Amino acid sequence: MIGIDEVTLNFSAGSLTLLNAILAVVMFSIAIDLTPSDFRRLREAPKPLIVGLSSQLLILPLLTFALVWTAAPRPSIALGLILVAACPGGNISNFITHRAGGNAALSVSMTAMATVAAILMTPFNIALWGGLYPPTREILRETAIDPVQIAITVGLMLVLPLILGIQLNLRKPQITARIRAPLQWLSMAIFVAFIILALAANWGFFLGFAGAVAGLVIVHNALALGGGWVVATLTRLSPYNRRAITIETGIQNSGLGLVLIFAFFNGLGGMAVVAAFWGIWHAISGIGLAAVMSRTEAAR
Repeated sequence: MIGIDEVTLNFSAGSLTLLNAILAVVMFSIAIDLTPSDFRRLREAPKPLIVGLSSQLLILPLLTFALVWTAAPRPSIALGLILVAACPGGNISNFITHRAGGNAALSVSMTAMATVAAILMTPFNIALWGGLYPPTREILRETAIDPVQIAITVGLMLVLPLILGIQLNLRKPQITARIRAPLQWLSMAIFVAFIILALAANWGFFLGFAGAVAGLVIVHNALALGGGWVVATLTRLSPYNRRAITIETGIQNSGLGLVLIFAFFNGLGGMAVVAAFWGIWHAISGIGLAAVMSRTEAAR
């Protein structure tokens, strides 16, 4: 563990741009399965969306702080967990919710709303919970997160492909019907492959430190999934909506987390390894959970 708070990982500007493009493709692959009527139903019955956003933006950061305070990891690892929890739901959550037989429109709505809210909520949650944990306070004093740059990044990565995908589905449904399934699987595979390849230049550091963060990331991810399920259950949402909120809370946009870490924290070792391991693990746990959920049809 010696040195993980001092190590910085290399990640080129070109790799960041490519990562954003890949995440946009993942979002587009989900959007082509949706129509405006899906979101109209959510406006008429907003409770699931409100519950889901509360779970995503409030409960998960709180659970993360409790984990950090209890486990007391190294400062950069702790801040990595806090940053991941402060990010909106990951784009692959929409894909996984769809595979799990949950409410994909609710999942996409949560992702979109949480991403817009991330312009304010991500810096706020990082500053609040990171500032409350003394070991991470010094790191934050040297860091400034630009909300305008976050807005531009998430807009290009999420909002634009969402609009384009829905418009294509409305205007050319015969095209989206043909490309929907292959594009979803391809975009998922490319995303996971890119995370692994992007670490190639830092493979020694990643292998050296991954074991130190693996247990925390797995517990953190389990807390996120469990927290989403508990919140949705206590508020008496249908199993159809419960699946979406469980997955949306437990699948974080670790890609955005990596972008922020390399753009604003200079690739700080513990943070980068946490976000990278999250990017791999939440895909494994999410797909596994979806496989279990999809065995039965969710009541609506």
